[in-house]
Amino acid sequence: MSKLQNFGPASLRMLHAAGIQTESELRTLGSVAAYVAVKRAGQNASLNLLWAIEGALTDRDWRVVAREERTRLLLQLDDMKG
Repeated sequence: MSKLQNFGPASLRMLHAAGIQTESELRTLGSVAAYVAVKRAGQNASLNLLWAIEGALTDRDWRVVAREERTRLLLQLDDMKG
């Protein structure tokens, strides 16, 4: 997974703590479910991790995702938590 953009050592540690070890596992879960898994694993992840995961899966910089996809991702997150 280290070849995916947007992930530094801290992001990878959080994903691994949630049991997400491979790019395939990350893609299967999708960005919102992966972020929820990280939070449920007790990791102190900000929403920047959500933007980073979505960016990694769509080959975009996390800042572009935060600007262009924020509302859609937050609505999905709200639905998943609901």
